[in-house]
Amino acid sequence: MNFLNRRLIPWHRKGVQTAYAAFCLFTGWQFYKFYLWAMGNSASVPRPPAVEAFLPISALMSLKRLVITGNWDFIHPAGLTIFIAILASSLIFRRGFCGWVCPVGLISDLLEKTGKYAGIGVHMPGPARYPMLLIKYLLLGFFAWIILVRMDTRSIEAFLQAPYNITVDARMLMFFLEPSVMASGVMLALAGLSIVLKHYWCTYCCPYGALLGLIALVSPFHVRRNSEKCKNCRACQDACPADIKIWAKNTVRVPECIGCMECVSKCPEDRCLELSVPGTERGIYWWIIPVGTMAVITAAWLIASLTGHWHSSIPDEAFKVLYTRFLRL
Repeated sequence: MNFLNRRLIPWHRKGVQTAYAAFCLFTGWQFYKFYLWAMGNSASVPRPPAVEAFLPISALMSLKRLVITGNWDFIHPAGLTIFIAILASSLIFRRGFCGWVCPVGLISDLLEKTGKYAGIGVHMPGPARYPMLLIKYLLLGFFAWIILVRMDTRSIEAFLQAPYNITVDARMLMFFLEPSVMASGVMLALAGLSIVLKHYWCTYCCPYGALLGLIALVSPFHVRRNSEKCKNCRACQDACPADIKIWAKNTVRVPECIGCMECVSKCPEDRCLELSVPGTERGIYWWIIPVGTMAVITAAWLIASLTGHWHSSIPDEAFKVLYTRFLRL
């Protein structure tokens, strides 16, 4: 069987997601060892810059400052690099980051399958779907209003250079290692909802996904349906993580589409659903989305590494002093 056969898309997708999840776990483990060293409990370990991928709010502030002043963030430079790379990949290759890279997407897939095998997974009722979709846009609007509208350059620079932001990576680590009762309850509730309603967090609550979805609206790539070949079997919607009614659309250009190509994989009719770009009559290769997304992220890392925009300018010893001073209060 052809290695790039569309029927194998789920296997390719799970392989890429698992690889990135393993990388995130490795990075987290390396950062945990760095944290232990900083707190005086282990031997010296270098701080992994990739941990800054989990700091999108700080990165959004850094991006605004970069646009206004031209100054790159020297505290969490890798976070800004990754943030810009993900925005750029979404502009071109839709939400390929959400569909192929983000480890939360892999967790959501596993929770969805748990609900399906348990027989408790359901579709979000039509009348409730659109109000629920507003949640992530309201959250995005809140952050955009505070950061992009209310905060001026001086306020942003004060926040970025404050001890809280400098130590926010370790605070994020502690959030997962020692969650509060409220945080644990919220995470369990979200996990439970994701078992019953597939990809609940990703589809209805994630403000990061909302931002990427809006950017992806101008992407040239989209899934196109051949209405003459379509049998309205709705296998595409069943396969879609976002539960989009693909069978009722000629082109899929909604913000919720994560570019996972699962619908293309599950369609029983050849060339009924295909990845496409404007001005073409024939479909194009489905693997352009994942390969393009990973190429943009990899290129951003390489350029940042070569130009000195990957590693923090703050020495590890300075992080150690700040951690011991501000994280033990």
